[in-house]
Amino acid sequence: MKNIVKKFPGVVAVDHVDLTLNRGEVLAILGENGAGKTTLMNVLYGLLRPDEGEIYIEGKKVSHHSPIDAIRNGIGMVHQHFTLVEDLTISENIILGLKEFGFFIDMKKITREIEEFAGKLGLKINPNVKVWQLSAGEKQKVEILKALFRNPRILILDEPTSVLTPQDTKELFKAIRKLKQNGLSIIFISHKLEEVLQIADRIVVLRRGKVVGELLRNEAEPRLLAELMVGREVLLEVKATPKAQVGEVILEIQGLEALGDRGNLALRGVSMKIKSGEILGIAGVSGNGQKELAETIYGLRKPTRGKIFFLGRDITKSSVLDRIQLGISYIPAERLKYGVVGDLPLYENAILTRIAENQIINSLPVVPPSLRPMNIKVIEKFATDLISRYSVVTPSHKTLVRNLSGGNIQRVIVGREIDRKPKLLIAEEPTAGLDIAATEFIREKLIELKNNNCSILLISSDLSELLSLSDKIAIMYDGEIVGAFKPGELDIDDIGLMMSGYKKMLRERIDLYWA
Repeated sequence: MKNIVKKFPGVVAVDHVDLTLNRGEVLAILGENGAGKTTLMNVLYGLLRPDEGEIYIEGKKVSHHSPIDAIRNGIGMVHQHFTLVEDLTISENIILGLKEFGFFIDMKKITREIEEFAGKLGLKINPNVKVWQLSAGEKQKVEILKALFRNPRILILDEPTSVLTPQDTKELFKAIRKLKQNGLSIIFISHKLEEVLQIADRIVVLRRGKVVGELLRNEAEPRLLAELMVGREVLLEVKATPKAQVGEVILEIQGLEALGDRGNLALRGVSMKIKSGEILGIAGVSGNGQKELAETIYGLRKPTRGKIFFLGRDITKSSVLDRIQLGISYIPAERLKYGVVGDLPLYENAILTRIAENQIINSLPVVPPSLRPMNIKVIEKFATDLISRYSVVTPSHKTLVRNLSGGNIQRVIVGREIDRKPKLLIAEEPTAGLDIAATEFIREKLIELKNNNCSILLISSDLSELLSLSDKIAIMYDGEIVGAFKPGELDIDDIGLMMSGYKKMLRERIDLYWA
């Protein structure tokens, strides 16, 4: 890629970037959110057209007007978020869009071919299983198989480990090394420095759309890479200090059960307590009831059995609005789906969970709050203040939220929810997919909130995050709490075995942590 430029209104996302990739090489691209990593890859994959610059593959100049052109030229891409069709089988997803199979498809033959193909890569799958039945790690394998089945010369992996367990990540890296040995060139986009240093041959660092560093793996070390990404010295680990004594019980859950989106039992008799000024971490492979637990506590999902008590009050049947007004805040994992309205401007998103507050709506005592007009001046002032205090990078408070980077969307959500001064914060994957600076910032805000006696339910796929921030950690598998511990009591292997369902604590031992 030579002299690539890509502009959007008010911003140069990629600014005269040169990038080379060698055969059989793993090239890592590092950078903060908004640095231009994904934009650059979307240009290579044909999702975006460059304003300037040229692309050459094996010395031949190519133009990618769409992903079809990129695929024909031997480029495959695995996106950060899954693009699989949940109700189709693995085989059906892998061949989706391939014209060479014609109108009449011999699925038995194709399934055998896919199984053999996966076996050669060391990936064990059952091609007849439907995607909705798979774990996050298994879905990631299918995404990679789908890209590889088209026989690419170049494979782009955009944040491939963001939803994987340590065991899944090890398996992925084994597959990457095998592909590299077979001559495949791989571009690995990540914000996890330790992973980049494990898997990359060469590392390119982007900042504000420009290349600011290029190093071989043996020349790189975490602090140098972090400083290149951010442009300043950063803390590589933000750690909470345990309190000598926590306060009263804020949230108590008793025998909670709830159904998942497909009618399956997603929560199975979950019981726990969180006290004032305490961070309770929830560990587990994605899809084991964490999402349903968060939604049930917040009121988005109705329980089928069990009780939820908040400050001693039974809120099992309370509405979401009631829970918000009682002092419960929620940072959802799916930011664009549940955290913001993408087609609304930033200043309106900044008050989504505060629209019933007196300072937000005009004071008209005779008129019900739901019918009162908004006080736009107050809202705009609140939004500009939030932008300043939470370092949101945006052209204006009137910018549509869907035009912001993932890290800046998360800063808006975190700022909105923390500024309400909640008594309980449910933080679901608060730093997933974020760069070092955004991660550092959000973790510091969580610690600040804890020190102000807020209770935090921290649901995260990042074990290091849970171990550094939590006072206690509960492990979920198949909708159950299968283990509980304080940081330092268990090693990573034991935690991984519980997350995978191979090990389970006695109920009596788990209950001791809620005493």
